[in-house]
Amino acid sequence: MSTLQSRRYRKILGLSGVIAVAVAALAVVLPMQAHAAGQLLSQGRPVTVSSSENDVAFPAKAAVDGDPGTRWSSQFSDPQWIQVDLGAAHAISEVDLQWEASYAKAFKLQVSNDANTWTDIYSTTTGTGGKQALTVTGNGRYVRLYGTQRANQYGYSLWEFQVYGSDSSGPGTTPTTPSDPGTGSDVELSYTKPATASTFQDDGACSGCTAAKVTDGDVTTRWATSSTNGWVDPGWVYVDLGKTANVHRVVFQWDAAFATAYQLQTSDDAKTWTTIYSTTTGKGHKEDLTGLKGTGRYVRMYGTARSNGYGYSLWEFQVFGTGGDPVTPPAKIPNITLPATKMVFDDEFNGSAGSTPDTSKWTADTGTGQNGELEYYTDNKNATMDGGGNLVIEARKETPPQCAGCAYTSGRINTAKTFNFTYGHAEARIKVSGTQGLWPAFWMLGANFPTVGWPRSGEIDIMEHVGKVPDAVYSTLHAPAYYGGGGYGQPFTVAGSDFANDFHTYAVDWDANKMIFYVDGKAFFTADKATIESTRGPWVYDHPFYLILNNAVGGDWPGAPDATTKLPQKMLVDYVRVYQ
Repeated sequence: MSTLQSRRYRKILGLSGVIAVAVAALAVVLPMQAHAAGQLLSQGRPVTVSSSENDVAFPAKAAVDGDPGTRWSSQFSDPQWIQVDLGAAHAISEVDLQWEASYAKAFKLQVSNDANTWTDIYSTTTGTGGKQALTVTGNGRYVRLYGTQRANQYGYSLWEFQVYGSDSSGPGTTPTTPSDPGTGSDVELSYTKPATASTFQDDGACSGCTAAKVTDGDVTTRWATSSTNGWVDPGWVYVDLGKTANVHRVVFQWDAAFATAYQLQTSDDAKTWTTIYSTTTGKGHKEDLTGLKGTGRYVRMYGTARSNGYGYSLWEFQVFGTGGDPVTPPAKIPNITLPATKMVFDDEFNGSAGSTPDTSKWTADTGTGQNGELEYYTDNKNATMDGGGNLVIEARKETPPQCAGCAYTSGRINTAKTFNFTYGHAEARIKVSGTQGLWPAFWMLGANFPTVGWPRSGEIDIMEHVGKVPDAVYSTLHAPAYYGGGGYGQPFTVAGSDFANDFHTYAVDWDANKMIFYVDGKAFFTADKATIESTRGPWVYDHPFYLILNNAVGGDWPGAPDATTKLPQKMLVDYVRVYQ
């Protein structure tokens, strides 16, 4: 906290105490009071915010607790928001705001039925602060105040955020205990359901790591508790199943920051919680809790002890059972039966000498490389056929350099625009380049790489070779929980050999449960989904990937060329084939 923040924090704490005592003597707040614009719907309801100046002193719940002496305050930036979950859809007729001195000059009031798509019901750029009783017309389960311009250099701060209206969801909205036909009819109840957390992280280490990430069905996104005031206990996140459900199973996929001690709880109102599972020896990674017997609309993970100096973080929080109001997740890509025998892609590289790769299959990936590489990848000036059935990707030293700092050129080609696949057998027969500073590879990236980036896309390295280790090749997987030097992989070594001396066949068998990597038909490394999930993190390989061939120069792993390096160096590719 900055010096400016510290001074403001002490000053307002004192002011809050004075106001709280004065108001307590004058007011008694009822749980549900009559109002000219309808019933008070928001008091005590679950509330979520974009940030909090201090999670203990100024928590989100203070804005809906009915106590005008407590308040929520955001961090000092735009935009910021606060939203309340009314539990069911309602006709909204009025929103009352009681601002602290830090108010919104420009803000919107919005409604939503899923906390994702929002409809504006009020907007202003001339907010006055103080007490605002705003007559509105809208319908939704969630009501959000979305601030875009602050009145001063501080954040947004509300003593009270009150929503009034009437029930518009018709009969049957009162929670009832569903009949329980047993685990044989269990389904996933939590997919895309709203989630609320004690805090969330939004910084360079974990941007936008909100509670909603635990139910989005995407194992490459996560929720994490806020680091703003240091990671603290307790930390919690809960899922709103929409209606009362019988809970039989919960699956957690933890990040490295997990709970060693936590309770799994259910509730009908997100206020009073019943513990249905408890542990003080949580192991992290994937925890599959079965045989549970719980009933409620809300399911919460309540963490009380952390595994390390960081907070709590979950990739996924899945709830299974009966009842609720489930949304069916997208169908999974059908698994295959190995061995895969139907060829779906091949290139034998039988073009005439000097011809470039077939553009119906390959695209040149031009520009400077990543990972500290030193080469400039040309538009197939370094990737041509030799006329003898091989593709040649040649790494060369150039005078003058091809770009600022690019003393070397080479080639990289991929099938991103022409071919991708999920599950099967991919293989290539390759004679790798050698010598210090060279880094040839045959690998795959997730086809969603252009939209989600790396490592969320996932990466499957079928073969990598670094010239400084001539007798080894490497197969490695990369994902958000394990990447770079922490990737999940294994080398294949033939002591005293040099893989650059001859052709070898590099391959992978890939299905929904495992990958098996081969050199010359010999299996040497199996990446098992269950093992990865229970020891490293999520398995992110159940979607399309595309092929890549490249011959890098330099980089973080092989290091730069030196006096022993011999250039040019050729990587020869006899063929690439994919079977399903």
